[in-house]
Amino acid sequence: MDETDREIIKILKRNGRATYIDIGEKVGLSEGAVRKRVKALVDSGVIKRFTIKVGLVEGAEAITLLSVNPSFPTSDISEVLQKIPNVETVYEVTGQYDIAVIISALNITEVNHCVEQIRRVNGVVNTNTMIVLRSW
Repeated sequence: MDETDREIIKILKRNGRATYIDIGEKVGLSEGAVRKRVKALVDSGVIKRFTIKVGLVEGAEAITLLSVNPSFPTSDISEVLQKIPNVETVYEVTGQYDIAVIISALNITEVNHCVEQIRRVNGVVNTNTMIVLRSW
């Protein structure tokens, strides 16, 4: 991955709907060259998925921190969490908690339902959920 790939990723993070032509103009490549680079980034796993992030005016977002029972592999729990509806991202982290989950939903009711599903995952022993009030 070179500097051009990093710039393409930065553009896509800001606007996942950016066209290959628009990206090419910003990084100095043709549409076809950008298309090939994005495909290579996807094929190599650097780009895992393209998502839609609902604005907080129209939705609700939360961060849930989880403690995991030490007898359960954290990676196994992370795999289960990724399959829960409204779970946007799962991070395995250091510190007081083992996992941080980003939840993105249409409303607080959906966030609450998602948190309840997370709490029922075998091996999750504690959660701490924070509702996002504003993001930049």
